Amino acid sequence: MVNDLHPLVSLAKRTIERYVKSGETIKPPQQLTDEMTEQKGVFVSIKKRSALRGCIGTFSPTKRNVAEEIIQNAIHSSTMDPRFPPVTEDELDELEISVDVLSSPEKIKDKSELDTKRYGVIVSSGGKKGLLLPDLEGINHVDEQIDIARRKAGIGSQEPIDLMRFEVKRYK
Repeated sequence: MVNDLHPLVSLAKRTIERYVKSGETIKPPQQLTDEMTEQKGVFVSIKKRSALRGCIGTFSPTKRNVAEEIIQNAIHSSTMDPRFPPVTEDELDELEISVDVLSSPEKIKDKSELDTKRYGVIVSSGGKKGLLLPDLEGINHVDEQIDIARRKAGIGSQEPIDLMRFEVKRYK
């Protein structure tokens, strides 16, 4: 039931349902919660039977507030993740949705300042950037976290990189 969900997750779920069913983009709620009024990067993750079904987000804010970031990223996660076909109406009841609100990224000197459970990582080289959220199932080592972020960005294993870390508030 949508009403039992955290307001951020409920907004993402309503957005996905409306967009998948009718192609319409919902408006942010009239009364925004405190979390919704902030300007932060947001990721919307979708799972189906515990397997990833879509995950798209923003490193830093691109909209006026978190509510607008959620709406944009929920639509993109459900319909534009290049790894998956768009979500269909038949799947809607099976989806589990989570919303991660990101802290401002901070530059770090090296991987010793990372912790896969606490920090997400942004890896950059030239104009390429890859991000991996923290506390993901099956990712237990910093080297693995960095390697996945490198691959997502198309950065070779021998290319020099800059590292940034961030924390998230995860809502399910």
